Amino acid sequence: MKMVVEIYKYTQAFPENERYGLTNQIRRAAVSVPSNIAEGAARQTNKENIYFLYVALGSLTELETQLIIAEALGYLKGNDFNGNINKIKAKIINYIKYVKTLKPINS
Repeated sequence: MKMVVEIYKYTQAFPENERYGLTNQIRRAAVSVPSNIAEGAARQTNKENIYFLYVALGSLTELETQLIIAEALGYLKGNDFNGNINKIKAKIINYIKYVKTLKPINS
């Protein structure tokens, strides 16, 4: 969730004409990551939880791509998010592996 706050701060400096374009897409993808992790945790089965963790991982990869585009357009100088995105990816992947080892809940 810290990353989401940072994304919102960084995107405030994007050009006005990107408000409903790239800025909106980046913010939506960023918010989607913790939202899907939370939704998965509230589900009844490990299988459902894993599904939403993969959705979160997909949103994170989408965010990464959009930040690369923003950097190429000159909206970001030296994408500071790459390291954080890689750390979050690793955490999600490790959490997926962990949940796969758990005894099934309500399967």
